[in-house]
This record gives sequence, C-alpha cells and structure tokens, in this order.
Amino acid sequence: MAEETDQEKTEQATSKRRQDAREKGQVAKSRELASVAVLGACLVYFYFGASAIATRLMELMRTSFRKSGQMTISIDTIQPLLIDLLFQTFALLAPFLLVAIMAGLMINILQVGFLFSSEAITPKFSKIDPIKGLKRLFSLRSLVELVKSLLKMAIIGFVAYLTIRGESPKLPPLMDLGVSDILRYMGEVSFKIMYSTCFVLVILAVLDYGYQKWEHEKSLKMSLKEIKEENRQTEGDPLIKGRIKRLQREMARKRMLAAVPKADVVITNPTHLAVAIRYESETMNAPCVIAKGADFLAEKIKEIARNSGVPVVENKLVAQVLYKMTPVEQAVPENLYKAIAEILAHIYSLKQKGMMA
Repeated sequence: MAEETDQEKTEQATSKRRQDAREKGQVAKSRELASVAVLGACLVYFYFGASAIATRLMELMRTSFRKSGQMTISIDTIQPLLIDLLFQTFALLAPFLLVAIMAGLMINILQVGFLFSSEAITPKFSKIDPIKGLKRLFSLRSLVELVKSLLKMAIIGFVAYLTIRGESPKLPPLMDLGVSDILRYMGEVSFKIMYSTCFVLVILAVLDYGYQKWEHEKSLKMSLKEIKEENRQTEGDPLIKGRIKRLQREMARKRMLAAVPKADVVITNPTHLAVAIRYESETMNAPCVIAKGADFLAEKIKEIARNSGVPVVENKLVAQVLYKMTPVEQAVPENLYKAIAEILAHIYSLKQKGMMA
C-alpha cells in the first residue's frame, strides 16, 4: 500500500491526537514571542532602574579601583578581590536576570499553559541520522527560520541606521561634553534603538505565532484511515465489540429465562409476544416484569412457564403495552395496575379453587 501523503491528511485533529501531541511536547509556540517578551521586560526594567543601576555600577568600579590601588598585587590578594567583585556584579545583575526569566516563563505559560514533557528532552538517536538531518536542514521550517533570522538582522540594522542618522546633527557638540554626559547620551540613543527595534519585533513575533499555530494545526491533521484506526484503538475492534455485545445479550437472556419459573403469570398476545410478571406484596410496591420476549424468545418463555407450572394468560393489549413500555426488572406502568391486578386476582382465585397447580 502506498504511503499516505500530506494531501490525504485533510481531517481536523481529534482531541486524543491533540492530547498525545501535547504530552510529547508538540505544541504551537513561538520562540520569537518569548524573545521579544524578554527584551521588552528588560527594557522596561532598565528604563525605570537605569539610574540606580548606573549609580551602583559606578560605585562598584570606584571601590574596585580604590582597593586594587591600595594593595600589593599578588595571587593571595587578587583572589579575594575578584571573588568580591564577582558577587557584587551578580547582585547587580540578579534583578535583571530575574525579570528576564519571569518574562520568559510568563509568555510560555500564556502560549501553552503549564506543560512539562519528558519525551521532548529525551535523547533520540534518530536526530543524528544524517539523511533526516539533511531533510530538516532543507525543509520549509528551516527556510522560514532562516528568513526570520535575516529579517530580524535587517530590521535591527535598519532601525539602528535610521536612529543614528536622526541623531547625527547632535554628534559634533559631544566633543564639548564630559565623559558622563557622553555616556548618558549614548545610553539614551541605545535605548531608543532597542525600543524601536522591540516595537517592530513585536509585530514580527505576532506574525510568527500565527504561523506556528497554522503549521502546528497542519502537522496534526489526520487522514480518514488514521481517524478510523484511532477510533478502533480507543473504542476497540468493531468485531470484538460486536462479539462482546452478543455475549452480554446471551448472558442477559439466560438470566431472564432463569427467572421465568418464579413468575406469577405470563401474559401473551398470544403468538408473538410473552411477558412474565412477578408480584410479592411484602417486598414489591407494584408488579414487576422479570422476563419478556418476541417470536422465538416468546415461545421459549411460554415453554418454560408451562414446564414450571406458571399460568399463561392471553391478553393482547396488555402484552403489547408491557413489551413496548416496560424494561425487564422494572415495575409495570400505573395505567396497567388495574388490568394486571385483575389478571393476578383471576390467577389467585383459580389457584385457591385448586384448578391450577
């Protein structure tokens, strides 16, 4: 049989297919959206905390230079200085890193919810297959990723060019400014470049998320054969299910026929239907149907009733109503109480007169 092609997979994915894909870590997620969220969060943090960060950084540099100028440089003295500098640098960058991590986590949760898949991080030898590697390298997805990377580089370069060109009239007067003023100006220009770039990348990230959703839905599509196979695996083989149902019906019929000798009366129509009625005044609120059947099964019920000494009474209307409206092991309808009571009273009177066994 020829292998199914993507053109044959025209059906929308079932809920089971989607759940299986999610458990494998296959979800619609845009890395561009995560990147721009991290960048945006860092820019916001930098915008509001730039002054405090610059103050702490200058203080750290002054302290480091002062300590290094007051000590004799050796392995024993430089090591504590470097360790202290490392811890202070980490303390300075820790909030920045925390903001980036929280932004990345939040945007991923918003995209796919809480998801952890061990299968997604399990090493697979198929990934080092050179043939499959070449197919992935020249696939549509790889082409799209290449276009996105080139587009991002072009956007960043173009935004930087426009920003610097707009700031070019302000560059000559910088020669008359101090170092701190020049650094402040460079920081403002850099922030302007990053802000403009982030704005454009947001649009690119939204488009990428839409593409990822489309590609994910396309990859989940199923053929009619796959849907039938999934239904067979989920619900079971139809042949086996049919056999189980037949066995269940056979067992229910055997239990029903075994209850016929306990009946008080069997009502017939007289040839096609038979309904066995049982009534115990001490334990039942109303007469109960304990067996019923049509055609062959009706003849079987009547045969067992005659062999067991159970009276068989012909009443076409009552038999038809009981057969259609009353399930086995259920009480008879209220509108038949009077008719059933008359039949049972007649049976009991015959038994008292000794005309029935």
